[in-house]
Formats: sequence, C-alpha cells, structure tokens
Amino acid sequence: MLGLLCGLAIQIADPPPVTTLRNASFDFYHQSRPRDLTPLPVAIIDVDDRSLEEIGQWPWPRTRIAEMVRIASAQGAAAIGFDIVFSEADRLSPGEILKDNPDISPDLASALEQMPDHDLLLAEAIRSARVVLGQASMRTTAGNREVKQEMAKVEHALIGPDPRPFMLRFPDIVQNRPVLEASATGRGMINARPDPDGVYRRVPLVMLVQDEIRLGLTPEVLRVATGGGPFAIRTNEAGIEGVVLARQLITTDRDGTIWPYLTPSSQSRFVSASDLLNGRVAPDRLAGHLVLVGTSAIGLEDFRATPLGVPMAGVEIHAQVLENILAQTLLQRPNYTIAVELVATFTLCLLVIIFAPSLSARLLIALALLLLGGYVAASYSLFITRRQLLDPSFPVAATTLMIMLISTVNYLREERQRREIRSAFGQYVSPDLVDQLSRNKGSLTLGGESRQLTLLFSDVRGFTAIAEEFRDDPEALTRLMNQFLTILSRAIMDYRGTIDKFMGDAVMAFWNAPLDHPDHARAACRAALRMIRDVEAFNDTRTAMARADINTARKRRKLRAKGIKPKASVQRINVGIGINTGQCVVGNMGSDMRFDYTALGDPVNVASRLEGQSRYYGTPIILGQNTAAEVGREFALLELDRVRVMGKELPETIFALLGDEALRQDPAFLKAAERNAEMLEAYRSRDWEAVSRALPDLRGHFDAIGADLKDYLEMYQARIDDLRRTPPPRDWEGVFDSTRK
Repeated sequence: MLGLLCGLAIQIADPPPVTTLRNASFDFYHQSRPRDLTPLPVAIIDVDDRSLEEIGQWPWPRTRIAEMVRIASAQGAAAIGFDIVFSEADRLSPGEILKDNPDISPDLASALEQMPDHDLLLAEAIRSARVVLGQASMRTTAGNREVKQEMAKVEHALIGPDPRPFMLRFPDIVQNRPVLEASATGRGMINARPDPDGVYRRVPLVMLVQDEIRLGLTPEVLRVATGGGPFAIRTNEAGIEGVVLARQLITTDRDGTIWPYLTPSSQSRFVSASDLLNGRVAPDRLAGHLVLVGTSAIGLEDFRATPLGVPMAGVEIHAQVLENILAQTLLQRPNYTIAVELVATFTLCLLVIIFAPSLSARLLIALALLLLGGYVAASYSLFITRRQLLDPSFPVAATTLMIMLISTVNYLREERQRREIRSAFGQYVSPDLVDQLSRNKGSLTLGGESRQLTLLFSDVRGFTAIAEEFRDDPEALTRLMNQFLTILSRAIMDYRGTIDKFMGDAVMAFWNAPLDHPDHARAACRAALRMIRDVEAFNDTRTAMARADINTARKRRKLRAKGIKPKASVQRINVGIGINTGQCVVGNMGSDMRFDYTALGDPVNVASRLEGQSRYYGTPIILGQNTAAEVGREFALLELDRVRVMGKELPETIFALLGDEALRQDPAFLKAAERNAEMLEAYRSRDWEAVSRALPDLRGHFDAIGADLKDYLEMYQARIDDLRRTPPPRDWEGVFDSTRK
C-alpha cells in the first residue's frame, strides 16, 4: 500500500517525467487520428517564399500592408488579424529615410517631406476595416521594463472566483506603433508557451499581461468579427472552466489554455500575399472569412513544433484554433480529469495488490493485460468519440511498476541468503570480482589473461617504531592497523580498484581487471592522492584523541594514584606508494585446492620497487614512466631521477606525484618544475657546480607549493659530493643504480 500511496503522490505532483510521458501519449493519439479537414470560413494571407521573391525582402513597406488590408476588406473579410507586431517605425517611410540620410539634396528632401508617412497610411487602412493587431510579451526577464506601457482596455465579466491566480502571466508587452494601436478595432496576444520538450500543444485563450486580463489573437479576432462585445470568464474552485465568447462557452484547462485539434498542414487555408497584391485571387475568396496575416517563409522562422510530429507555421496554428472554435472541435481536458485519472490508478493498482499473491505468474500477466488493455482502450475511445484527453500512460505505468515491485519482493526473499554470502566474500576481495564470479562460475578455474594494468603498492614507513609504541598492547596495534588498512581500502575501491592482497602493513592493488577501466592510470593516481589525504586526517584524529586522553588522565591521576604519565603525542603513520602501468597476466593463480585472483609480470615488480624508492627520495608517491606518460597532462608530476632498480637492466624514469590538476596549473608549481628540470639537466651534464647552486633555490620553490622534498634535495647534494670525489665513467648517462629495495 505504501507504494500505491507514493504513486498517487507522484501523480498529483506531476513532475516533468510524468508530464512528458502523458504528452507523448496524447501526441500518439493526435498522430493516429488527426482532425478531418472541413471547409470553414478561415483564411491566411501568407507572406510566403514566393511573395518574398516577387515583392522583395521582409519587412515590406507599410504601404504594401495597407494595400493588403484594403483588398481583404473590399473582398468582404469579416475580420483581419495580424500574427505580426509593428513595433518599430517603417524604415522605408519618407520621414525615416530623411532621418537616416541627413546629407540628402534639398530638392529630394523637400519632395520626401511632401509624401505621406507610411504608418499613417496603414493606420487609415486599419480604421476602414475590422482589424486586430497582434501583441507580444517580452521573451526575457531582463527585457521587462519598470515603467509599463498603457494598454487599451477590453470589457469583460467574471463569473465565479477570481481567475487571475490560475492564468499564465506575461509581465511586459510589446505593442504596435501608437498610431496603429489607436486605429485598430482589437488587439490580441500572439504568445504561447511550449511544453518542456518544445512542442506547442496548448494555446492560451486568456492570460494576464501586466496584471491585466487579455485575450489571445484568435479569440480577439472572433470577438471583433461578432460585434466586438465584452467576453466573460467562468471559474470554479478548481480553476477556469471556460471563456464565454461569441455567444458560446469555450471550455478551457484550469489555466485558461485550450488544446487545439490539428489537421495536417493544408494549402487550402493559404492565400499568397503576392497573389492578393497582384490581383491573382478570386474576388470572393475572402468574403465572410476570418483572415489572419502571417508568414510561412522559411527564412522568417515562424515555425512551431506540433503534436503531429511535424513543424507548422505559427499563423496556421492560430487559424486551426479559429477552426476548432467555430466547429467546436477543440480537444477537451476539463479540470476534473485529474480526479478520474487518480481513481483509475488507485483501482488498477489495488486490484493487482489483491490478486497478485494468489495468482500464478501467467494468470497475473493475463489479468494485467486485460485491465491495462481495457483502460487504454477506454482512453482512446474517449479521444475518438468525445475528443477528451484521459491520460493512458501513468495508470498503466504505475500498475506495471506495482506488478514488478510485487514480483521483485518475492525474488529478493529468495536471494537474501545468496546476497549475505556474497557480502561476506566481498570483505576479502574486490566487490567487482565477487559480482563477476557470481555471474560466471566458470571463471573459478586456474588461468589468466594478458591485460594492461596499473598497479599500486603501498607500505608503512617506520612500522618498527609504531609497533614499539604498542609493545604492551598488541591488540591495540591490530585495531590500529585494521583502521589504517580500511582507509586505504576505501580509497582503492571508491576508484574501482581491485585489492590483490594485504601483506602485513602493505597493500597491493590494481586497476583494469577483472572489469575494464579505460581510465585506470588516472584512477590509481586519484586513489593514491586520497590515500595520503585520508592517512593525514587519520593521524590528526589520533593526535587529538591522545591529547584528550592526557587531560583525562591528569584529572583522574590523584584518584587512581598511578605514576604513569600518558604520552603527549602518537607516532604518525607515513605511507609510501609506488604506481606503475604495463602489460601483465591477471587471473586465478595457485593450485587446484586454493588459488587467488592476482597479477603477475615485470610491471608488478617495478611498482613494488618504486614503492621502496619513495623513502629515499622523500616523497610519498612515485610513478613509473609509463604511468606518468598516461596522466602527465592532468596531475602535478615532478621528474625525480633515472634509476635502475634492483632486478632490472633497463633504467626507469621516475616521477613524484604531488597533486591534481589544480596544483598542476599553479604558476608556482610550473616554476618549481622548470627549475627542477634545469637542475636534472645540469646533473646529467656533470655540471656539479650548477646543481649545487640550483638546490637551495629549489628548496624555496618547493616550499612555495607546500611540497616537503628536503630529503630529495639532500640526497642530490650528497650524491654530487660523492661524484666530485669519484667522477662517473665517460659512458655515464645520469642513471642511478639503486641497490636498495
């Protein structure tokens, strides 16, 4: 029942994924059964691509627009609505030409002054007809003005509660030129808001603009065509019921929007503007029609995504809204529909909850198909017969999820013991490996595969001193090392590493097996940096706890009469880490009776040797040259040396990993790395004096980035002192032969 209540709460909240699923269902209905095209007295004067070719680029002179208005009015248009806003002066008007060309000849200027203003000519044509001018809202909040423009009032009545809280709000407005606004019979908003997926499914019939109630363009055209009387808004407690206009109630959503029922785009609605202006249109083509003026020209980009799945010119959407209102074919989604959908969801899920425990899987599936199929059929039937939109998606999805939830609960009960075993096994090896083994039992055999791995070895520096601190309490030492190794393990596993083994206080891990990890070198470096940070935090916590223990001991010293003074500090744990990348053999290694998932190969040995070198170079993390080549662009690396480790004939260039990309981009680090490279170049060139001069300077650069590399600098100073006394052979290439592990 808790799942059912959660589902109902989600349905009421109506988050975007639920809305998207519902809209997709309605779009499917719309596309499967679009509205039939029937002749209706609605026409579009279209500024199409052919008109632009014949008459010229847009915008046209207002005299052309005035001519279209006069021709349409002369043909008997009932009303003319503009899906265009004339918010700026006509740049081709004589007065505007004079403003743009102050150096024009006096004779031509005088002639232009005698010519009439184009806006005045258009205003005169508008006054002679029933014209509705389009208005728009600001598209951005930044465009909203503090001082609002005055708007012409439209008489209206309110039937029921105040509708304003439910309406779409537009805080500012773009109007036409004042002379045009004053001449128009009506004014309507051309704005519509798409759904989150960009599809225009609903059109506002009424809205709030600058806190004033306004009609959209199409209802305003209808109002003007039927006498220009007032309109009324009917509301109830749930929201807006509809708008009373032209002696009919147009049912709306609770926010005053309507759902147009569209036909595919049809050229029968369109009259090319060039045909109208050039006399190629029948004299009675627009007689008695509601005429909209807009554009379908590709370059003017007034196309909108529609539920039919194809874009449509915005003016044609307005025209289809008019057709819907005239023919009473709007899609209906009354404000009580959500209640019906909630009851459907509750009923379907409740039936599943009741019958699922007693039915077999086959019967449960059959029952579900019957219930859900019947509901979807009822929803589609309402769309076909009554044009009513009843959401088929959420009740079906909720019921399906309920069936899956019940089935999952049963399955989880059977899997509980298996998961407990898997969890226990995962304490010893990587969870990734456990999962792979549980999916593929055949992998529990001896053998391996060749893979590119990044390997990590870590060890505790000065473990003998730490063990000495706990010589009287070995159990405390065990607890300490368990806590310490847990910190290292978490860092490795959080970056998808596989822990190969624990060797006392040491850890071996690798990346890119058993599961692929394309970013394995970087993951190992990030894990190493986190290991250092977490160990430092662990040391700080231990120190703070030790100080607290001292204070407690002092308070109780007299009562307990003990002469042992607690230590004021703890032995800090320092870690050395070596990382190397290379081709290894990885898999189950061992005997038929016992085997481990591990890695073998020369890169493994090198990684182990690099970990050992970290104590001599005074840096906690050392990378091999292959790893450095992979991650050098993303981490702060410092070249340390060319060293031939024990057991290797070829030298290895080793690097200190000091930090992440933030440090790498630090100018102080870049300067330190540059000076370090110069020191190494001098060292390999046998310029001992230059090395001696560079080392003190390097100390300051390292201090600037917080890198404690004192041992590294002292090591080089001691090394060049030895080389001065005993110069290297002529074939020396700057390679140091390490005799220590």
